[in-house]
Amino acid sequence: MRGVIFDGKQAQVADDLEIRDVGPGEVQVAISAAGLCHSDLSVVDGTIPFPVPVVLGHEGAGVVEAVGAGVTHVRTGDHVSLSTLANCGACAECDRGRPTMCRKAIGRPGQPFTRDGRPVYQFASNSAFAERTLVKAVQAVRIPEDIPLSSAALIGCGVLTGVGAVLNRARVDHGDSVVVIGTGGIGLNVIQGARIAGASTIVAVDANPAKEATARQFGATHFLTSTEGTRDILPTGADHAFECVGRVELIRQAIDLLDRHGQAVLLGVPPATAEASFLVSSMYLDKSILGCRYGSSRPQRDIALYAQLYREGRLLLDELVTATYPVEDFEKAKADAEAGRVARGVLTF
Repeated sequence: MRGVIFDGKQAQVADDLEIRDVGPGEVQVAISAAGLCHSDLSVVDGTIPFPVPVVLGHEGAGVVEAVGAGVTHVRTGDHVSLSTLANCGACAECDRGRPTMCRKAIGRPGQPFTRDGRPVYQFASNSAFAERTLVKAVQAVRIPEDIPLSSAALIGCGVLTGVGAVLNRARVDHGDSVVVIGTGGIGLNVIQGARIAGASTIVAVDANPAKEATARQFGATHFLTSTEGTRDILPTGADHAFECVGRVELIRQAIDLLDRHGQAVLLGVPPATAEASFLVSSMYLDKSILGCRYGSSRPQRDIALYAQLYREGRLLLDELVTATYPVEDFEKAKADAEAGRVARGVLTF
């Protein structure tokens, strides 16, 4: 079968990938569509260290082909959106409703694939850039069949991360003010999460002025090409500032933009050894710097919720899909994503 494999030097589309049979507690999914996320690019450029060879992709949707023993919540033929959380469901963190903190969900990656008889790693317990993949049952979330799979694919990462950061981690409230630095796939979902939460002022910041129309479509009330004009809009600062780019100087700007009791939420991924600085004295008015993994999400609950919000017209999904590419055009999709020409490019099988 076909899949996009990174061997440590280059990513390429292979057609000789094999996958083992489904096991107990697992689900085999025929992937229909998968979003090309910045995290996939970060594996290729080395920002995210990962063992190789690895099948890329972690934001996908498809149709269940087989289920293993003990799986009852999905069955063959169901449409599913996939999460990256292979959490155990039994530890203290899972029991508290915090599956993103499950240590087994952050463990050593599996190797369900082979190529030329040699094992190949699975990225983010998912590997959606393959015609078929195997996931733990908890990762497969059934969705209504009237949601296009090219749109549903984006729920599993970009939407869970961006909207979840607003609703689950920051807990933005009605009337709050929000600054979003970076309006790529994650930033746009932060913007629409803030709109859904009822924020009164949503300032989108992106160096590319061509992104203004899309940012406003998703809910931005203001658009700036740098953070310099933010104080003209919010003289006392923002209740929430989300950094969605992954640059330490922008993290500092997000912190500096906070009002009393404000929160800076870090969603961008800088290099693993990057360090950021801030004025300690600026934090004593109850300000907070929050990390956020995967939108602090509970995928079985949140994916179903976001699917319902989409059907009600409150959550935008189709509008996130700037372009679709057959998997054979991975290089073009990658180039478009790196150049910032797409909010989200989607690979199709």
